[in-house]
Amino acid sequence: MNRKEFFSKVGFGAAAVFIPACIAGVVTSCSSDGSSDSGGSTPVVTPPTGVDFNLDVSTGALATNGGYLVTKGIVVAKTLTGEFLAVSASCPHEGTNVKYSSSGNNFICPNHNSQFSDKGLVTQGPANSNLKVYSTSLSGTTLRVFS
Repeated sequence: MNRKEFFSKVGFGAAAVFIPACIAGVVTSCSSDGSSDSGGSTPVVTPPTGVDFNLDVSTGALATNGGYLVTKGIVVAKTLTGEFLAVSASCPHEGTNVKYSSSGNNFICPNHNSQFSDKGLVTQGPANSNLKVYSTSLSGTTLRVFS
């Protein structure tokens, strides 16, 4: 067996082993839309509970109006008017982390484009349940995020 034949057989053997696993992963991710038979969505990830932490907003993403960050399963955003918002990070449709859009003052899931108001309310599906909203309190440059 020459070198070309060897690599040809090894490559085919590896493909035979890995292709079924890859196909199974694609089929599972495509068929798992989080919906039930009644057409509703089920949260993939439960929103954090017992939340109580502090963030320094003097530097980083929250030092600038329109910035946001994801920490401890929560998206914390600073609106263009300087107000702080905190909502659960996981989209209730499939669990993808939502992003804050300062131009729309809303949260958008990059996976299937579900959209939520600044109050966490669904404004566009496929998600059909709201994001959990957390309280915020600013003292100097320390932002407290809590349940």
